[in-house]
Amino acid sequence: MARGRKFRSTRRIPDTERSLFEQKLTGRYTRTLDRTDLLGLIRGGEDTHLEFKIRLVNTEKVVAEIVALANAGGGAIIFGVNDQRRVEGLDNPEQVEEQLIDICRNQIKPPLFPRIDKVSFDTGTRIVVLQVDDRRAPHQTPDHRYYIRIGSTKREAEGAEIAALFARSRVASLEDMPLVTAAVEDVDEALVWSYIRDLEGETFREPDGFPTAVAMRDLRLAADYGGSIAPSLAGFLLFGRSAAVQQIVPQSQITLTRFSGKDTASPVVERAEFCGNVTRLFDNALFFLKRYVDLWDTRPPRAAGNGEGDKQAPIPARANYSRCAVIEGLTNLLVHRDYSIVGSSARVLIFDDRLELINPSRTNGTTRKSIELGATEHTNPRLHHVFTSDEYGIERAERGIPALRRAHHAIARREPRISLLGDEFRLELYGV
Repeated sequence: MARGRKFRSTRRIPDTERSLFEQKLTGRYTRTLDRTDLLGLIRGGEDTHLEFKIRLVNTEKVVAEIVALANAGGGAIIFGVNDQRRVEGLDNPEQVEEQLIDICRNQIKPPLFPRIDKVSFDTGTRIVVLQVDDRRAPHQTPDHRYYIRIGSTKREAEGAEIAALFARSRVASLEDMPLVTAAVEDVDEALVWSYIRDLEGETFREPDGFPTAVAMRDLRLAADYGGSIAPSLAGFLLFGRSAAVQQIVPQSQITLTRFSGKDTASPVVERAEFCGNVTRLFDNALFFLKRYVDLWDTRPPRAAGNGEGDKQAPIPARANYSRCAVIEGLTNLLVHRDYSIVGSSARVLIFDDRLELINPSRTNGTTRKSIELGATEHTNPRLHHVFTSDEYGIERAERGIPALRRAHHAIARREPRISLLGDEFRLELYGV
């Protein structure tokens, strides 16, 4: 039920009718509405969680109103009441109820499962009350539009507002959100078709001029929105032009810092901030890392290093790390971060003796042990699937935290450190 307003069940048994909607679903009597409380709500007027409709005439408008109400936390629409809070009643409440059932089941995505009550008054006036909640939000209309409710009015949600809707409900679904502020023109089409050609190999048969937007939709990296096709967050991060990604998804940036010591109090040798799609972020970050560390597939010989001359250098000799562990750690940083967290970028800190990779991420009850065992549900699985495929072209390594732990231990002879602090996932890799 709506936050702040509740239709409360009481010990009195009012003369309300059976809810046809719940009767069809469960065969049980619905919880009834007290007419006195209902009249009190009507006298209070419309607000964020309450809307009045005289009739159900414009179905498209009613769909948008229901979507906005569900996306705003839930509430009720009362049919048969005008904007002046006068109860006028309905000629055929049963028909209105059937229309509302069809709307909620077939014209809203994902479908809504509301309470629908027909209420009778002593004068013979009858109204219909539709109650919705936000358990399956966010919802959209058949033309893929998201609406929200501000006060007693609805309006179409913008990009950041849609992101907030997904962030409140299912972070894992955020990557499938259509970016309404981006267009297919903001996508690097050459990168898209290079991936598709490598994916299909000799079976590639797409004709010249085949729309890139349709191809991305077929990959489930774009979605219909209104009368066009908009790239999803995952599709945009994978194939967006870097300048456009920087402008539309600024929280995707990554910052790398080399300190000349073993903590953040040490002087900074170099700091770089990279923006763009995940291809560019990965390549630039790995290039920066290789300036200061050496990556190995097997444990280096004890004599590995730069010799005595390095003692006069401003920083100690380069540390050695597992190539697999570093690449997997960097991959995790880019594809499993929570892109709904704004104002906190992914960070890589390079010290004399270790690397720290810090990833904005809501834990949602995840434990450190479950992460070490690779038993967690991945954030952004679609983004991860494409990014780690051979066809995407990123330097590969064994995948998963268990593989990272094994590779790191083979080089460093010790476990990496994994910690969950607040809204951050932190991975520490130790050099030799």
